[in-house]
Amino acid sequence: MEIKGKVHEVGATQQVSETFKKRDLIVEYAENPTYPEYIRFEALQDKTALLDTFKTGDEVEVFFNLRGRPWTDKTGKTSYFNSLVIWRINAVAGAPAAGAPAYAAPVDVSNAPGEDDDLPF
Repeated sequence: MEIKGKVHEVGATQQVSETFKKRDLIVEYAENPTYPEYIRFEALQDKTALLDTFKTGDEVEVFFNLRGRPWTDKTGKTSYFNSLVIWRINAVAGAPAAGAPAYAAPVDVSNAPGEDDDLPF
């Protein structure tokens, strides 16, 4: 799944256990600009580094997996939780994120007007 929006907040990396870390990203999603939504995504393990180059206000495209799991409390009541787990994130709106490679503009390699092309196809 994917969504485009504006970075509202980039959380600090949390070392949950010796072998598990995560980091939150809050994206302002304005399908209806009058009532923007603030959506929390999680980056896990090595994906936490994906958020290093982004800051508040950056326009981004977030690619994520939707995950859900049950949890049963001591009384036997089961609740369900969803999480949005990032697997890729790109800068959008023509503004590359800091540290993103810069690419040269495309060059027109076609013949100049009036030149004949001797290729057989």
